[in-house]
Amino acid sequence: MLESVEGIILTEKDFKESSKILNILTKKYGIIGVISKGCKSMKSDLRSVSSKLTYGVFHISYKEGKLSTLISVDLLDSFKHIKTDMEAISYASYLLELTEQVMKQSYRDEIYDLLIQGLIKINEGFDPMVISNIIELKYLDYLGVSPVLDSCSVCGKKTGITTLSSDKGGYVCRNCYTNERMVDEKTIKMIRMYYYVDVSKITKLEVHNQIKTEINTFLEEYYDRYTGLYLKSKSFIQNLNKIS
Repeated sequence: MLESVEGIILTEKDFKESSKILNILTKKYGIIGVISKGCKSMKSDLRSVSSKLTYGVFHISYKEGKLSTLISVDLLDSFKHIKTDMEAISYASYLLELTEQVMKQSYRDEIYDLLIQGLIKINEGFDPMVISNIIELKYLDYLGVSPVLDSCSVCGKKTGITTLSSDKGGYVCRNCYTNERMVDEKTIKMIRMYYYVDVSKITKLEVHNQIKTEINTFLEEYYDRYTGLYLKSKSFIQNLNKIS
């Protein structure tokens, strides 16, 4: 059955001498396996569109539950900036890997939309750490382990919020505070903004380095504690941030 589906390549794997198996996240079917026959040949029309991060309309011979076959691709965005910037490509690769893991636990259209919106913003030059953190925070909904960001996670009180704690699952008020690491007052407000912002409508993004770091640290600890996900690309980003 010939199908045209919007999607993005999450992973690529060599198959035999000249072909690849592609894992494509599609809006219509979720993640599907597709073989790109002969794409490693220099003369193949599929060569340039059979790699990770290719985003477009995939024309395929679709086989439900089996390996489909790629015929051609109409690119929607080549993500030129991402592909020429080390930090941007690192965060983009992380989002692809994270999205694949989240989709395995919760197949929802909105996950696809969030990924594409995030990649478009990173490609437009917005801070890749901030965009990735926004996506990470929103994905926690689909993993069923969202932090409490509208009241104290311990007592439920909405006033006197003093810090963020991955240990306690979100906001902590002054009455429930024990020895948690303190964060800036702006971090408490900003992470809530991260959760509610419409990624596609972001036109300006200025976050102080301290605030960025505190939110990123909280999310790293939170993911480690509650999701059980281990992502190789995240380790690479952590090492990259240490260097920079």
